[in-house]
Amino acid sequence: MFTGIVQGVARVRAIEAKPGLHTLTLQLPPGFDAELAIGASVSCDGVCLSVTERPAPDQACFDVMAQTLSLTTLGGLGVGAQLNVERAAKEGAEVGGHPLSGHVDISGHVTELRRPENNHVLRIALPAPWMRYVFAKGYIGVNGCSLTVAECQRAADGSGWFEVWLIPETLRMTTFGAKQPGDALHIEIDRSTQVVVDTVREAVAEKLGPLLPLLEELARERGIAWEANLLK
Repeated sequence: MFTGIVQGVARVRAIEAKPGLHTLTLQLPPGFDAELAIGASVSCDGVCLSVTERPAPDQACFDVMAQTLSLTTLGGLGVGAQLNVERAAKEGAEVGGHPLSGHVDISGHVTELRRPENNHVLRIALPAPWMRYVFAKGYIGVNGCSLTVAECQRAADGSGWFEVWLIPETLRMTTFGAKQPGDALHIEIDRSTQVVVDTVREAVAEKLGPLLPLLEELARERGIAWEANLLK
């Protein structure tokens, strides 16, 4: 479990690519590796990876399996690439962000970048059905960082976008300052939000199931975008 408070930026020193497996050697931030043991969990751009080797001080190796390579951007990393890193939370640790599992749900893409004075705004697009779990003022995990959604908008097909505002300290401690439109980002939705949304959807669908065809026809007659409602 992680808190979503990024502790620094690591750099890829080496990549050993094997069939279905990549081994990444990361240069860790100073002091990050204190008592970092083999088998310890580290969030790397929001992906939970286990330490497999400690080749030198401030370095650690991680094996990335085929499924993770296919679902994340880790398979496309090159030597010199940078990643947000966080150690697993210890019992009793302050949770300054929100609980993250390190299990990426989907990749979003930066569609717009704005730089108001002393701020940095990223607009991130998400495909359907993931936007149903994103709400203004709610939590979301982006490349392992716990962020608050400032604004969001859903389209009729269930896709949409959300925006996050980043302060100078967040930019200093993460890789977000280098992100540009088109860049992919790992997204982990807030599990508590997912549970609430899915529970409500299932309850409504169960109660209204027999009436859905009638409601859909009524919505069409009145020009209501049925796809935008809770059941889609």
